[in-house]
Amino acid sequence: MRVVFMGSPDFSVPVLEALHAHHEVVCVYCQPPRPAGRGKKDRPTPVQARAEELGLPVRHPKSLRTPEVQAEFAALGAEVAVVVAYGLILPQPILDAPDRGCLNIHASLLPRWRGAAPIHRAILAGDNETGICIMQMEAGLDTGPVLMCEKTHIGAEDTVQDLHDRLSGMGARLILGAIEALDDLVPQPQPEEGVTYAEKIAKAEAGIDWSRPAAEIDRQIRGLSPFPGAWTMLGGERVKLLRCRLAEGQGAPGELLEGLVIACGSGAVEITLAQREGKRPMERDEFLRGFALPRGSLATAS
Repeated sequence: MRVVFMGSPDFSVPVLEALHAHHEVVCVYCQPPRPAGRGKKDRPTPVQARAEELGLPVRHPKSLRTPEVQAEFAALGAEVAVVVAYGLILPQPILDAPDRGCLNIHASLLPRWRGAAPIHRAILAGDNETGICIMQMEAGLDTGPVLMCEKTHIGAEDTVQDLHDRLSGMGARLILGAIEALDDLVPQPQPEEGVTYAEKIAKAEAGIDWSRPAAEIDRQIRGLSPFPGAWTMLGGERVKLLRCRLAEGQGAPGELLEGLVIACGSGAVEITLAQREGKRPMERDEFLRGFALPRGSLATAS
């Protein structure tokens, strides 16, 4: 099938690779290169980099709303467009151009967590499961009927990175099945009950308030890892906490009980992966060898 692929970040790359292996990808759309790194040189998105390695044509318009861009899109003669974490709203002329419409791969169990950060929000909210929905796109934000859905359990120590990788592979597999069965799939309208919105993550959400219950702090650490990374002040340094698990123990909020077990408002969490500023992430034992912290030290929010 003639496919236009529209995506930008790492999450989208396995989907592009799967489509390239099984269908004719006539063009790839992604976000434009942006300044990054110390030199602030323009860096292409992961999708652009992979598409160019595969020899696929790439376009990265800043908007899809001009008649010229819409005419160029329609001229591709695509049978279907596959959209996953693209980063631009698709206006109606784009949605209408492919013969079979536009299919979106969304990383939640719709209608829960429509919007920009469904993986983060599922963990932060303490959800027990999430998944992938293949959705027929329409003008509303993630409101289209669902063609196919698959669930996955959110483990007690799963981080955003863990779910990101699992759901990315799941999405690649499901979209191939959806395209294969497109003639037989019956679109299911999303229920009106249970709608929630996954707002973008703000950096202000990353600072840890140790007076909160351990269960909430555990979800905060896992739900913001690796980006933006929940953080605390520890030994006079700002430290990102990237993996953790619930632990037994009581003490003053922020008190270091033993190793990297830190007391919360109720209960405690054990940090298993941490990152000092300017250094790489380290497992608990390696972190402690290079960063002497006496028992009773306090982790603080500022």
